[in-house]
Amino acid sequence: MERMEQEIRNCLDVLKKGGIILYPTDTVWGIGCDATNADAVDKVFQLKKREESKALICLVSNFKMLEQYVEEVPEMAYDILKYAKNPTTVIYDKPIRIAENLVGNDDTLGIRVVRDSFCSDLIKKLKRPLVSTSANISGQPTPQSFDQISPQILKGVDYVVNLQRSKKSPKPSAIIKLSNDGQVSVIRK
Repeated sequence: MERMEQEIRNCLDVLKKGGIILYPTDTVWGIGCDATNADAVDKVFQLKKREESKALICLVSNFKMLEQYVEEVPEMAYDILKYAKNPTTVIYDKPIRIAENLVGNDDTLGIRVVRDSFCSDLIKKLKRPLVSTSANISGQPTPQSFDQISPQILKGVDYVVNLQRSKKSPKPSAIIKLSNDGQVSVIRK
């Protein structure tokens, strides 16, 4: 527990200065930053060599935080998230108080309420959502474990979390798009 607390402190030092981290999530290893800091979000896009038109997702610690960053959370979202067996990212209309370069061209943002204790504690202490994108260069395969992460990514972040490095994560989260008009689309199972 003490080691996890130290890793959270190390991450907070980097994140509050606009840095980017490599960290274990409730799915695959992720590259992250403060989701309200546009300069930090730019660093993530540059590291991944990703077009800004390809949106990133962010993580929140609970429903209360979700409600602070989405203008209107559809009622259906609570049921989907409550009963989902696997980590599920929901794409919401009209995100608010978030870095503009994180928001999709269609004014949407994918957000996942995390269940992982490290991520949840880190986000609670940061008091802001955390960007989460797979730890790979855009177009390359998503690493399923820490040892599959490329040296380019490892060298390109400001801090690498020293926890859960032996964990294997076969796949990223499911993604569901929930429009405020009631439309539901499954993007990734």
